[in-house]
Amino acid sequence: MDKLVIEGGTPLRGEVRISGAKNAALPILFASLLHAGPNKIANLPKLVDIRTTFALLIELGVGIRKDAEGASIVDGSTLLSDTAPYDLVRKMRASTLCLGPILGRTGHARVSLPGGCAIGSRPIDQHLQGFEQLGAKIELTGGYIEATAPGGRLKGGRVIFDLVTVGGTENLLMAATLAEGKTILENCAREPEIIDLADALRSMGAHIRGDGTSVIEIEGVDALGAMDHTVMPDRIEAGTYMAAAALTHGDVLLQGARLRDLDAVMSKMAMAGVEVRREGSGLRVRHHGELHAVDVDTSPHPGFPTDLQAQFMALMARSSGSCTITENVFENRFMHVPELTRMGADIKTRGNTAFVRGVDELTGATVMATDLRASATLVIAGLAAKGTTEVLRIYHLDRGYETIEEKLAALGGKVERQSQ
Repeated sequence: MDKLVIEGGTPLRGEVRISGAKNAALPILFASLLHAGPNKIANLPKLVDIRTTFALLIELGVGIRKDAEGASIVDGSTLLSDTAPYDLVRKMRASTLCLGPILGRTGHARVSLPGGCAIGSRPIDQHLQGFEQLGAKIELTGGYIEATAPGGRLKGGRVIFDLVTVGGTENLLMAATLAEGKTILENCAREPEIIDLADALRSMGAHIRGDGTSVIEIEGVDALGAMDHTVMPDRIEAGTYMAAAALTHGDVLLQGARLRDLDAVMSKMAMAGVEVRREGSGLRVRHHGELHAVDVDTSPHPGFPTDLQAQFMALMARSSGSCTITENVFENRFMHVPELTRMGADIKTRGNTAFVRGVDELTGATVMATDLRASATLVIAGLAAKGTTEVLRIYHLDRGYETIEEKLAALGGKVERQSQ
């Protein structure tokens, strides 16, 4: 098992290219199942979760190859199975996003109950209730979800989510594109990745409006054509490098990062004294001097993203003053706190709130990564710490960050991957 060894104290400087967004790429890959033919998807990040998705698609009979420009050609004409097995789904929670496309296209889907990061229960009952509103019969047997559309096709209907759910919005959005008649989804997630998925579906001929708002309308069609889509840049990766640049008193240009995807993060960064401005096709982030303590409450988009809560906490650990960080999305997302305290951070938790008192210095330590975003947090804390930090169990990191040690090294960070 690999680990990262980090020598802290060097400001990050230079340019880094922001990769395609994992959280957009995964549903878009599964959306390719809606078309019985080849689909072109560009700017896919090179991540473990993408390889897991490829493996699942291949298990279903889908053909995958690269074209001359490096885009992935995902061919659904050879779909052989409507079953997503436990051995693959357990590795990645997003695998359940194949349920909507398979059910929408074939009228039947059998998908294992999911796995993924241990950061909360994240139930999929909202997905299943939505499918039932579109006429599907749902059974849970032997650890599998079995969904059947009587007559072989879903019926358009009205779905009101009890709570905002990104995965539920994506799953129902994909399924509804091939349902008979109009579907209205209410209390939808509004994340930029939802808009990117809708853009990919529109490239296939889907009739969708309202994405990016709380109400999405889909007029079902009899069949969809080929997808031709370029995945959006990863706003969470961009936010992570923003935090790393600020924490190390650096000056970094994030090539490809989009300002409109990061409004809530930009606001908090500005309050903390970090300069972020548009430059060319990206964003420049620089910081010198003291960081100011800023309170943060996570919430669904357009609020502050839960996927950047841990990284911002590392930033606040070096601030002047005290602040609170309240996690309102996942109930078990403070597992990075004990590891940051091992590095000298002064953080106490009570319920879903962390109380952070800034310290003058973080010190290197051996720390354990517990989930994807916690992993990145420990890496950026190590970059700013005095001495050597070893981050263990970095397989989480490889699920969501493309060649992070190479990108950081190119910015001057002293980061090395080693085998344990």
